[in-house]
Amino acid sequence: MAKTLQMELPGFAPATPTDRLMFLLYPDPATAEAIAREARRLKAALGLEGQPLRTDRFHVTLHHLGDYAGLPNDLVTRGGQAGEATKAPPFEVVLDRAVSFANRPGNNPFTLRGGRGVEALIAFQKALGLRMARVGLKPDAAFTPHVTLLYDGQVVPEQAIAPIRWAVDRFALVQSKLGQTQHIVLGEWMLG
Repeated sequence: MAKTLQMELPGFAPATPTDRLMFLLYPDPATAEAIAREARRLKAALGLEGQPLRTDRFHVTLHHLGDYAGLPNDLVTRGGQAGEATKAPPFEVVLDRAVSFANRPGNNPFTLRGGRGVEALIAFQKALGLRMARVGLKPDAAFTPHVTLLYDGQVVPEQAIAPIRWAVDRFALVQSKLGQTQHIVLGEWMLG
């Protein structure tokens, strides 16, 4: 079994994390392209220097299950059980504002968010969290629905954008290879 950051042997430093496990929502290709167009427009209009993420990297993180040195198989199994048990109808997300998170000096995430257009998303995240808890996983307590567009030194205050509508019909359990900008979908479930 893989050693996690929380497991330390006496006299040894914790292992450096190589993998992140999380539940994500990926937009469909047309929505991802609309997000990419908006990222390019906002970058030019606001004079941002950061490079927009690749279109296939846009996502909403529903729950972060942790960073590990290798993936713990038991967590992957329980994540799959939670994903399989989570049932919900498809829903719409409306992203209608852009704003920075100002929590990383010099490398602030510039994001798209929604107001009332994310209520169904918040409800789904909570429902998935309940299923996670039932299989012994710890769901994220705080959730700020967003799609990161790019990282930049500037902090951009919230501003309205033309709404981007996204019909969510699936979610995924994903392994992220830290530092490699690589996502591996371990499980995907359709809504409906």
